[in-house]
Amino acid sequence: MSSTRVRSKLRVALTTLTTVAVAGATATVVSAPAALATRSEKTWNETAYRGHVEVLRDNGRPADPTVLTGRVFIDRDRDSVSNRRERGLAGVEVSNGRDVVTTDRDGRYRLPVYDNMTVFVTQPSGYQVPVDEFNVAQFHYHHLPEGSPELRYGGIAPTGPLPAAVNFPLVESKLTRSQEQHCVIAGDLQTYNQTEVGYARKGAIDDLARRHDYQGCGSLFIGDVVGDDLSLYPDVKRLTRLTNGPARFLPGNHDLDFDATTAEHSFDTFRAQLAPAYYSYDVGNVHVLALNTVRYPCTPEVDNVDGTRPSCNDPVNQPRYTGRLDENQLKWLERDLARVDRDKLVVVASHIGLLNFADESSPIHQVAQVREVYDLLKRRKAVAVAGHSHSIENLRAGDAVKGWREVYGVEGLPFPHITAGAISGDWYSGEVTGEGYPTALQRDGGRPGILTLDVRGSSFKERFTVTGESDRVQTQLGVNSPTYREWYVARGEWNDEPQGPAPELGDPHVIDRADLAGRTWLTTNFFMGATGSTVRVRIDGGGVRPATRTQQMRGESQLAGPEWSDPTAAAQQLVHGGSLADRTMHLWRFELPADLATGPHRAVVTATDSYGREFTDILNFRVVEQR
Repeated sequence: MSSTRVRSKLRVALTTLTTVAVAGATATVVSAPAALATRSEKTWNETAYRGHVEVLRDNGRPADPTVLTGRVFIDRDRDSVSNRRERGLAGVEVSNGRDVVTTDRDGRYRLPVYDNMTVFVTQPSGYQVPVDEFNVAQFHYHHLPEGSPELRYGGIAPTGPLPAAVNFPLVESKLTRSQEQHCVIAGDLQTYNQTEVGYARKGAIDDLARRHDYQGCGSLFIGDVVGDDLSLYPDVKRLTRLTNGPARFLPGNHDLDFDATTAEHSFDTFRAQLAPAYYSYDVGNVHVLALNTVRYPCTPEVDNVDGTRPSCNDPVNQPRYTGRLDENQLKWLERDLARVDRDKLVVVASHIGLLNFADESSPIHQVAQVREVYDLLKRRKAVAVAGHSHSIENLRAGDAVKGWREVYGVEGLPFPHITAGAISGDWYSGEVTGEGYPTALQRDGGRPGILTLDVRGSSFKERFTVTGESDRVQTQLGVNSPTYREWYVARGEWNDEPQGPAPELGDPHVIDRADLAGRTWLTTNFFMGATGSTVRVRIDGGGVRPATRTQQMRGESQLAGPEWSDPTAAAQQLVHGGSLADRTMHLWRFELPADLATGPHRAVVTATDSYGREFTDILNFRVVEQR
């Protein structure tokens, strides 16, 4: 997310409301794999293929310095060195980031050469590229003879003359051949210091270390891998060493070399340490596009594809970066997709999302060429996954909001778009829990965690795992009453100009009878809730009644303010700092009956997602004659 956002570092305790909601949670989960129970017969570390790309220089400079040649081969002895007994693999895509070629029957390829190019292989299904000691996938080679310009964090060291050959080793893999894949999508790790590296390790990384269901597809960290301090990349790699599958990365706006003067070198340190700026790979019947959607520096002289100027041509805001794809990447994307079978599921992964709900009217925090990308994906099975906004969004095909139409001319989404939430949550704010990481409620009130795409063939189901919790925890319950809304406004005004004692909300579970007559809702923040999801409520064993989704996603404006907020999250955020959950696309509310008797009550809430999976949560509250 924007580097100008204020990052609250105050530590806050979860309110009683959240504690009750989590403690009372039960669920019936259909078809989601038991992540802790799917351990393979052998662990990842016992079977991982470790190695590197083979770069040959001992034969001197190539005969033609304008063409790079090499070979994709089956590394039978797993030593990363090609020999005559190891056959080449035909039909594999290799790219220089602009051109895409396919290997011949001997596994050989030829690619045009240009300065500052990254050559990479697209891993085919049924094969695995090597990983290093930190589980980071090894499938690329940078060509930058003189190295990066002087950069604070080093960039790319001089690579020297073009090698005689760059060979890409692969091994056969049942894991990547399987039609069942579990792809971990990890948003915004975004560690700013060693303390936050420790939070990540004790939180989401520890969760991944316990899981063994993603060895084939691996984990994809979708940008903002660190928080501006690129010297933390080695620490991040020590975190991925604890995971159980290949780790891949794509760049975010906090992974930039901010001292780069041109976009050409703005991700050199990221590229040197982690991955190409963009690339693709296959597992099962899935084709993953890992895109770079961050343009920096934000130079107004560059035109968008449709002839308009990019959003950085704003004389008022003058952003440091914007969401867009450069010309080479668009050429590569078109050529890459032209070689992808139409029966495959295409996962479009990026940091800044193609479109999202949180920033639906922003030309900076969405992608300028979104309609061009949609055109390339016409009539394909696709899903977009992104990070950046520190929120959880499960947007379905056909969903629409006013900003998309006004800014981009998009009337409705052509395929699902999922914002994966953030490992860091709200920038590691909140109380440090007993498990050693902060609560960090996000902009939409959602809790920190990790997205997984559970894939069978070319179909998928998404699931969100809250950090430190089982997959049963999918909701957060609250009470939105007139008393709460009055406090919300008063507390916000006091935060702007603190004078005298701060307004106190009191126990949010205690409801004044007068509030029942003035519209009081039981709220359900259903983290992966989407169009097609339902929420039902039963009070004190009575009849089951439906709750209403606050944001219908039918082309309306974004609804924001106390009436549309998550009271559980906002009650903490207004007191302890951080983002404010004053809007979300996955909040349901149920009007409490005005004739509820004085005394204790019990609400049983059942949230059902679009796949029929049910999650049950319980909230206990009390009605009094007067607070």
